[in-house]
Amino acid sequence: MKRAVGFIAMVLIAGTLFAAGSAEQQAKAAPGLNIAIITTPSGVDDGSFNQDNYNGILAFVKNHPEAKVTAIREPSGDVAAALKAAADVVAEYDVLVCTGFQFAGIGELAQENPDTKFILVDTYPTDAKGNTVELPNVYAMTFAEQESGFFAGVAAALETKTNKVAVVNGVAYPSNVNYQYGFECGVIYANQKLGTKVQVVELPSQAGTDVTGANVGGNYVGSFADEATGKIIGQQLLAQGVDIIFVAAGASGNGVFTAAKESNGKLRVIGCDVDQWDDGVVGNSNIILTSVLKVMSLNVERTLNRIQDGSFKGQNVLLKADTDSTGFVKKSGRNQLQSSTIEKLDQAYKLVQDGTIVPASNFGGFTPEQFKVN
Repeated sequence: MKRAVGFIAMVLIAGTLFAAGSAEQQAKAAPGLNIAIITTPSGVDDGSFNQDNYNGILAFVKNHPEAKVTAIREPSGDVAAALKAAADVVAEYDVLVCTGFQFAGIGELAQENPDTKFILVDTYPTDAKGNTVELPNVYAMTFAEQESGFFAGVAAALETKTNKVAVVNGVAYPSNVNYQYGFECGVIYANQKLGTKVQVVELPSQAGTDVTGANVGGNYVGSFADEATGKIIGQQLLAQGVDIIFVAAGASGNGVFTAAKESNGKLRVIGCDVDQWDDGVVGNSNIILTSVLKVMSLNVERTLNRIQDGSFKGQNVLLKADTDSTGFVKKSGRNQLQSSTIEKLDQAYKLVQDGTIVPASNFGGFTPEQFKVN
């Protein structure tokens, strides 16, 4: 499900980091923001999380052609390596956009480089002791992924024909656990309020362990860049009778998509982070039921605009449905939901927006088993 983004890969630091940027962007010499995006191993062409953040930067560059961007892929996914990747290049850029929970420890680096602006996605900065801090040069955004996961769960429960659904995740970072917990709550809500009788299927061998060491269950690949394992898990769930899988696994999700494409119509998927309809094409059909969203690109672009015009303010923010930062795809021609399902999802969306429905999250104080449907 990878989509080309038209960039030229080049080695930045042999064997460790790889940078990418269009020839046009790299050639620009006019003064402007010099931006780097440092990503998880799946890179900026993963068709999902990283690519959406990258697209936000590209939108900014399009409107500010004097700016330029370099994409840096940290290939290991290791926390220490991610921080080193940022430290190695911090002096070269005006703005570092860092995507993923592994960049939480960047607080100390930010404090040491007050003239560099940092945009963190999916985490807040922490100091050397691991305490969350708010810094004047760091705009850190997290999203209520549990809300989008909830919409995926409701959609899956209403559309399944086998009454068995599942979620496949990459690594049990808080954002991924949020998606899982939200999905499970969505199924619970549909079972209790919408008349469904649906089971969420988990493979015990693929249970996830979150950052506190707690077993959160689910179906975790263990990586955001392991398509082979993603495909195996997709096939195993299909063999268990699952006919809809919510895929929140970065590039590992490509493997789940492949399993669905090879299932002869027996398995459909719900995309994650961005509208993944184009990635689901199989001949004249499509495996995508819908996609659930967290609107990263727009928020990254907005932050870069604030840096450009001088109104930037460092802060830690949680973006939710009440700012239209979470949601699901219902645009005609980009989903295969029944009209009755969209109607019920719209009703649920309003209840999430006004706080009537609060899905479980990794650190929200309760689990899906404790989720209350009013």
